Parts: sequence; structure tokens; C-alpha cells
Amino acid sequence: MIEHTGSGDPARTLALLWRTQERTSRRGKPDLSVDRIVQAGIALADAEGLRALSMRRVAEALGVGTMSLYTYVPGKGELIDVMVDTVQQTTGREASEGWRAHLVYVARENLALHRRHPWLLQVAPSRTVLGPQVAAKYDFELRGLEGIGLSDVEMDSVLNLVLGHVQNSARGLTAAALTEKETGLTDRQWWDAAAPVLMTVFDPARYPVAARVGGAVGEQHQSAYSPEHSFDFGLEMILDGVAKLVAARQGA
Repeated sequence: MIEHTGSGDPARTLALLWRTQERTSRRGKPDLSVDRIVQAGIALADAEGLRALSMRRVAEALGVGTMSLYTYVPGKGELIDVMVDTVQQTTGREASEGWRAHLVYVARENLALHRRHPWLLQVAPSRTVLGPQVAAKYDFELRGLEGIGLSDVEMDSVLNLVLGHVQNSARGLTAAALTEKETGLTDRQWWDAAAPVLMTVFDPARYPVAARVGGAVGEQHQSAYSPEHSFDFGLEMILDGVAKLVAARQGA
């Protein structure tokens, strides 16, 4: 199941993201707040995935009636946007070792973010979430590319290239973890069980390159695929390409 950012009412969503219309109880203290609702939604999605998220389930977690949530959050679409913004926090550590070290840091921080909140992979970024956390994170991630010769559009494109690689890697890591959890078998255990059968049907002489390469990969990773290796390898290839672009711009 895929949800989409920007599916709620734009004006209401922005009011929620920037907390411009927070309500309080008659006693002057918040009985319920946007923050409490959002944190309950995040906890539910972290534990059970985005499929489990509903206004009813959030209300149950908070011990209130479902209708009381709508005073603070108009609907599920707006709630998801605020959830996405809320988790987009960065340490804001300034990279002092140049743009490449900065992008490595950005990539690893975003991979860790997706591992903490796998449900983010179930949210299609149809429209940018225009919240304070997303804005601060975007600004920080771009600052490491400032002044190296790239145009503004190229800075954004480089960042999106890295973040796209992170998302693909996070999908692989999430899928691997889910498969192991659901089957009760590690990749090594699965291959140990499959190998005797495979040897009776697979002819290395007929598929020599596949046999050689697959054997080398299996020996190194103890599996046919390593999400961690793919993340590291892909990131280095992307950064090598960016380095060529930066050199070209600086030499122009």
C-alpha cells in the first residue's frame, strides 16, 4: 500500500506543519495536541507499518474518541504529511572535510532514518512536504555543496541523486529483514537448503559466466545479494560521477 504526500488540503496541511492554529483546553492546558496525535501516528506506523495507520487506531492509542482527533488534524492525508516532516530531523553537523564527506554523511544519515522508520518507503513524495523539519534538513544537506562550482539546479540534482540511491538501498535492506523475519531463515540458511537441489538442475558449463560470478558473489557475501555492499558501492560510483562534474565546473 502506497500513500502520497500532499493528498490533504494544502492550507490545512501548512497550518498543521507550522502549528499556526494550535488549540488548548478550557483549563488552559492541551488535552490533546497535534504533537501528541502525530507522535502516536509515528509510533503506530513504526510498529505495524503504514497499512495499520488510521484515525481510529491513533485515537485508540491515545485513549480518546476518533472524532476528537478531527478538531486538530483534518484527516489521514494531513496526518501523514506532518508525520513525514516530524521525523526529518538532522543533527545539523557541518561537514569540515569537503563536499564528498558531506554527501557520505548525508547518505548514511538518511539510510539510518529509513531504517528507523521503514514506513517512509510506503509514502510516495508526490508533492514536497513544506514543513519546518523538511526545510531545515534540505537547507543543511545543500550547504555542503555550496561554493564548489555547481549551479543551484545541479546542487539540487546531485542531492536528489544521492537520496534516490539511499531510498533504493533502504528498500533492499527492509525487504531482506522482512524476508528473514517472515521465513525464519537467514540468507545463508536458505542457500544451504537450496544448494543441493540447485546442483541437480544447474549446469555450470551451460551458464559459465553466471556460475563464476555468482560463485564469487556468494563466497564474498554469503548470499546472492548484499544490500549493504550495494549501498556502499553505488554511493562511491555516484560520488565519483559528481567529482567529475565538480572538476569540470571548476575548470571551466
